[in-house]
Amino acid sequence: MLRQETETASWRSMASLACARRALLDSLERKPIIRTGGRTGRNASCAVPWGRFDSLGDGERMRRRDFLAALTGAAACSAPARAAQRGDPVIGYLYAGSMGADPETQAAFWRGLAEFGYAKGRNVGIEFREAQNDVSRLPDLARDLVRRQVSVIFVPASGPALLAAKAATATIPIVFVNSGDPIGMGYVTSLSRPGGNVTGVSDFGDELSAKRLELIKQLVPAASRIGILSPRNYRGLAREVAHARALAAALPLETLESSVVSLQEIETALASFAQERVDGLYFAPGPLFYSQRGQIVALAARYRLPAVYSFVEFARAGGLMSYGLSAIERNYEGGRYTGLVLNGANPAELPVRRLTKFELVINMRTARALGLTVPSQMLTIADEVIE
Repeated sequence: MLRQETETASWRSMASLACARRALLDSLERKPIIRTGGRTGRNASCAVPWGRFDSLGDGERMRRRDFLAALTGAAACSAPARAAQRGDPVIGYLYAGSMGADPETQAAFWRGLAEFGYAKGRNVGIEFREAQNDVSRLPDLARDLVRRQVSVIFVPASGPALLAAKAATATIPIVFVNSGDPIGMGYVTSLSRPGGNVTGVSDFGDELSAKRLELIKQLVPAASRIGILSPRNYRGLAREVAHARALAAALPLETLESSVVSLQEIETALASFAQERVDGLYFAPGPLFYSQRGQIVALAARYRLPAVYSFVEFARAGGLMSYGLSAIERNYEGGRYTGLVLNGANPAELPVRRLTKFELVINMRTARALGLTVPSQMLTIADEVIE
C-alpha cells in the first residue's frame, strides 16, 4: 500500500512539473497554451496565461509575478482535466456537507473503488462539489456536474443532494449511499430493478428508530421526555422523525423536536432541551451532524444530556451510545457500487443493496461522566464497549 501511494505521489509530482515546464516554455515564446484534449465536454480547458516581458540587456526574462502566474495556470490543469485528456472516466462527488470534515469517508470511497481497478490520478478523475450544509446550493452544484459531463455522480448521505442530482439528469448514472427507504422517498421505483439512472446502498435507517429509542429507555429507565434533532430541509428525514415520534408515544416518551442548520443552532437547541429537562437525545442521521460529531458530542456532555446516535463513529468520538452502522464502511460500499457502474453495470438493473450490519457501541467513560449505570444486559448485547 505504501509503495502504491508513493508511486501515485511520484506520478502526480512528475505530471505537475511537466505541466508547469510546458507552460513556462510556451510563455517564453509569447504563445498561449490551450489544452482541450479528451472526449467532448469531459475536460475543463486549461488556459495558461502569459505575461509581459521586460528587456534586460540583450535578452528577455519573465517578471517574477508573470512567472508565478504561469505556474498558477499550470496548476489549474487539475486532475479532472488531465483525466479527460487521457479519456479516463470522471466521477462527480456531490456532498451536502463539508468535504474537509470527512477525510475518512472519502478514503473509504476510494478503497471501495480500488477493488474495481480505479485509482485517483491514475485512471479516473473526480470533481468534488460541496454545499457546506446549505442545501439551497445543491441544484446548481448538480447542474454544474452535468454540464461537465461526468461519467457518474456519487451522492453520499444526503437525500436533498440525491434529489438535486435526479432533477439535473436522467441519463448520467447516479450512485447513492443513504438512510431510509429509497422507494418511500422516491429515489427508485424498485429495489431489485431500480429502473432509472439511480442505484446505490441504504441502511433503511427509519426502521432503526424504534431500537434507538428503546436503548435510551433501557439506559435511563426513568426517562419520560426526549429531544429529537434533525437537519432542516431534509425531506427524507421528516419521515424518519415522524416514525420516531410515533414510536416514542408507545414507550411512552414525550418528544420535543428541533430542526437545525448550523452548529450554533444545535447548541441553542441543546441548551433549550436542557432547560426543558429532557432525559435523553436522539440525533437523526445527516451530514450536518456527522461532519461536526466532535463538537456535538462535546455539547451533549456540557449540557449533561444522554444521547443516542446513528453511526458508530459518534460513540468512538466520545458520544454516549450509537446504534447503526459505520458511515465509513457505508461509503466504502458506495465506492464499490461506483466501480461497478464505471465497469459497465446498468443502474436500472443493479439492485439497491440493503446494508444489514448494525452495531451497538457504548462509551463507558461518557456513561460514568453522566452518572449513568449501564445495565449488564446492555453490555452483554453491545458489539463494542469503549472503556
